[in-house]
Amino acid sequence: MKNDDILTTVRARAQKWLEGNYDEATKQEVKKMLEENKSELIDAFYKDLEFGTGGLRGIMGAGTNRMNIYTVGMATQGLANYLHREFSGRNEIRVAIAHDNRNNSRLFAKTAARIFTGNEFRVFLFDSLRPTPELSFAIRHFKCQAGVMITASHNPKEYNGYKAYWEDGAQVIEPHDKNIIREVQNIKDIDEVKFGGPEDRIEIIGEDVDTLYLDQLLTLSLSPESISKHSDLRIVYTPIHGTGVELVPRTLKKFGFKNIFHVPEQDVPDGNFPTVHSPNPEEPAALEMALARAREVDAELVLATDPDADRVGVAVKSPEKGYILLNGNQTASLMLYYQLRRWAETGRLTGNEYVVKTIVTTELMADIAEKYGVKCYNVLTGFKFIADVIRRNEGKAVYIGGGEESYGYLAGDFVRDKDGVSSCALVAEIAAWAKEQDKTLPDVLMDLYLEFGYYKEKLISIYRQGKSGAEEIQQMMDRFRNTPPESINGQDVMMIHDYLKQTSFDMISQLRHSINLPRSNVLQFQLKDGSKISVRPSGTEPKIKFYFSVQEKLDSPADFERVGRILDEKIEGIIRSMGIE
Repeated sequence: MKNDDILTTVRARAQKWLEGNYDEATKQEVKKMLEENKSELIDAFYKDLEFGTGGLRGIMGAGTNRMNIYTVGMATQGLANYLHREFSGRNEIRVAIAHDNRNNSRLFAKTAARIFTGNEFRVFLFDSLRPTPELSFAIRHFKCQAGVMITASHNPKEYNGYKAYWEDGAQVIEPHDKNIIREVQNIKDIDEVKFGGPEDRIEIIGEDVDTLYLDQLLTLSLSPESISKHSDLRIVYTPIHGTGVELVPRTLKKFGFKNIFHVPEQDVPDGNFPTVHSPNPEEPAALEMALARAREVDAELVLATDPDADRVGVAVKSPEKGYILLNGNQTASLMLYYQLRRWAETGRLTGNEYVVKTIVTTELMADIAEKYGVKCYNVLTGFKFIADVIRRNEGKAVYIGGGEESYGYLAGDFVRDKDGVSSCALVAEIAAWAKEQDKTLPDVLMDLYLEFGYYKEKLISIYRQGKSGAEEIQQMMDRFRNTPPESINGQDVMMIHDYLKQTSFDMISQLRHSINLPRSNVLQFQLKDGSKISVRPSGTEPKIKFYFSVQEKLDSPADFERVGRILDEKIEGIIRSMGIE
């Protein structure tokens, strides 16, 4: 479509907003775009904001391709229509709603609540911002059929989002995700949305649920005696302006930690995230103020959660190297190891337990599980798939823990999404447990590397904007899929896992095996030396991701730096060999 044709189309779409039942402020914003800003007009109206398998996420503002009360409204009405279909035999359909600190989050949450009550649902709405994992807990506690979390996770301040949850407290998966998408797409006009439902069907919840959730978190503690001896462990915590501000410090105190230091400027909930470029604990820059505070108070541990407090970034003081940032693979491996070791030491392992990791997460977790005789499931990227394994094993086997490389972990099954609140408490407990043995978290990691091998991972994301960028990303996937390399960096490719075709191809035997996982546009290459390369397009951003995992035997701590350099060189060699820019 030519630019003139696009402009004609978006003008017509925008005109409908000027003529429809939209509020005056929205109409004025649309009118201003029509008169003054063609590029913004095109971006705001050239398509509908897509309700994907995880819900909505987009820039806030007026327009069909923006997060606003009308796009939120249509999404909510579509979800409500599907709930009516699925639970038609119930006397009452229940929905829980929570939101983060982002601009307009409370407005969107209340809008959704009134639409649900307009559909004669009963709604449990948190009184103020709450973490995503607490929403999951509330869905299960109040026996809801669905839930909604208003958040854009770690996206920039211009964004907001809408995540849909099912009755098990997990984000929706097949078939519900695609069925909900169809219902949302069937909403053609905002006049179909039942805005302004009765408020008397909304129950405001808060401290009562906090207490129940915190009590459950305490059941995850495995070494209270270590905490008691090291309750003075000096911890710096930052919510990065987000929802962890109240519950993480309360949880740490409930576990028994007394020396918790805040970053006052970042304790203020603020959707503009004024002290960081990005509120993402995966990025070292997001922890700069917390690290400065740690140096000031000589803290031993630094913890940071993202805006909806489902992920945690960790830094730990090393006597030799200062503060060391742990990546998501390292944190997940430490937590899994700690849980399995303590379960074994306290006699809780019966042989009927399991753990879960995603296919792009370090294989160190699988090695640890094997040592303790615990089954390890591999699932697609996304915590909803970890939650699905928990759901399918309910009443049959005991879930201990699971995680993914993107800084998310879940211990226990009373929540069904990654939980940064419980993760903060467990990481602090592991630090106290390690201190009892005159060790730090890096020392425990070193023990793991000496036993299982030194694993090192790297993620590269390549961004490609616009229609041509999307086509280029698809061409890259097609090239790797249709003409896969026989060797990479001098190492034979042993196995190729194609999760879109749901087949694994053994390059030696030339045999194909079925993959018993949902279809997903992911390719994975396993090399002779144990290296693993995963390739997948992002589902939420215009980029393609390359995950690299390499390993080498580590004989002694003295070899750590040397072997680390070998692993870095191996990753760089793989990158060059695959022609990744």
